Amino acid sequence: MMLAGGLLGQLYGDAEMAAVLSDRAAIAAMLRVEVALARAQADLGVIPAEAAEAIAAAADGLDPDPAALAGEVAKAGITAQPVIKALKQAAGDCGSFAHYGATSQDIVDTGLALQLTQALDLLASRLRALEDALGRKAADHATLSIPARTRHQIAAPITLGAKIAVWRGMLARNLERLEQLRPRVLLVSLHGAAGTEAAFAGHGPALRAALAEALALGLPDGPWHSARDGMAELAGWLSLVTGALGKMGLDLVQLGQSEIGEVAAGSGGGSSTMPQKANPVAGEALVSLARLNAGDLAGMHQALIHAQERDGMALGLEWNILPAMLERTAAALRIGGDLAESLTPQPGRIAATFAADRGRMGAEAAGFLLSATMPRPEALRLVAEALALVQADKAPTLADALARLRPDRDWKGALAPEELTGAAPDQARAHPEHSKSKREDQPR
Repeated sequence: MMLAGGLLGQLYGDAEMAAVLSDRAAIAAMLRVEVALARAQADLGVIPAEAAEAIAAAADGLDPDPAALAGEVAKAGITAQPVIKALKQAAGDCGSFAHYGATSQDIVDTGLALQLTQALDLLASRLRALEDALGRKAADHATLSIPARTRHQIAAPITLGAKIAVWRGMLARNLERLEQLRPRVLLVSLHGAAGTEAAFAGHGPALRAALAEALALGLPDGPWHSARDGMAELAGWLSLVTGALGKMGLDLVQLGQSEIGEVAAGSGGGSSTMPQKANPVAGEALVSLARLNAGDLAGMHQALIHAQERDGMALGLEWNILPAMLERTAAALRIGGDLAESLTPQPGRIAATFAADRGRMGAEAAGFLLSATMPRPEALRLVAEALALVQADKAPTLADALARLRPDRDWKGALAPEELTGAAPDQARAHPEHSKSKREDQPR
């Protein structure tokens, strides 16, 4: 399911995440689990100490070609079985002590938790870097007035910094969510064939604790072979991250479109036949990645419908969907980071939009200013009359129209865009330091 390496690899894929989730990485993680299990069992006297060391030595020398194992995986329906077989063969006479009492799903899931530890560290690092970059951009443009748009229509003045702060806020909340979900996702799985740990002869709790300590993973409150809510929660988080970046990407696509051009970000892609174009490839990719993950989230929720104690149909969904979601999220964060660094306002185009609007986006503010000295219905009637004058080209701007109707106020100064941004500059400068310090205090 990895995208990196193909024609679309650098657009929708991510080589670093693909390496973390690769077949070779999965095999290495499963072997690491088997070694830790053997050593934990040796410490408890379940298997001979020399067997554990033989298993560790065998695992250290194993590097099977995933393609060579694919046929056996197809027969077994799970990746661990041919890996375990190879380990037992490599361990010689001690091979019978490998995988002692465990089931293949234990090894797959614990190995997955090891891979996810790396994957989430990678995503967290990129997420923090992007949040910081957007924080700097928001502060840099905290007071730069720009038209806000609601329902695809010009609404009222905002600042570019406040607009960026909305994107940043979504990322900051997702960083908090990540730290909250880690303990529910990065877990050991070791409960045996039917989840009863019967084959461990009473050593199950001690073995799980030792395995968790050796692998720096958490302890589950029960078997999770068929309880995939942790994986579904992770998928939901991945969709939240790419959704936030998709929102940023869509905003940037629209702000940069030919008729607006108020913000530039990214280098743009050329057209094969229209040399004047600079297509917003990066912003578009963020939207596509978000929509792909949103669609696949439904599949991960389908995988929650898991029959009895283990269901290959449900697991097959997860095995196919989750790696792609992780890689898309890494790609989106990489692309989003590049866009954030290159984000640049275009003051001339912003000024042109304000000029073309002829002050009409100050209508709300005018209504409130008038309401301070007259009944609100009368104030709104005056604003409507002034807007009609602008519409009929009988007044150049809303301020000019209001000056005709109520010449007792400096309307041009009162309705200047920079006077109408409200708390936007403060919103742009607000740094969620509480969440940052909270994250730094979290144990890893």
